[in-house]
Amino acid sequence: MPTSHIVIGILFLIVTIVAIVSVVRQLKIRNYFALLFSVITVLVFGFFSIRTIISILTESL
Repeated sequence: MPTSHIVIGILFLIVTIVAIVSVVRQLKIRNYFALLFSVITVLVFGFFSIRTIISILTESL
């Protein structure tokens, strides 16, 4: 199990958390263009972070 995959999964998860904060902020100030990019970022990085972590956990079993 390469440790680089663990680091990538954690970094993707951190980016996802920051993007979730951005979604909330953009909703408050009603900036819909930035909201669109924030939502896309949450979906893409969230998927890859969860998928990477699941992949690491299933390889270790």
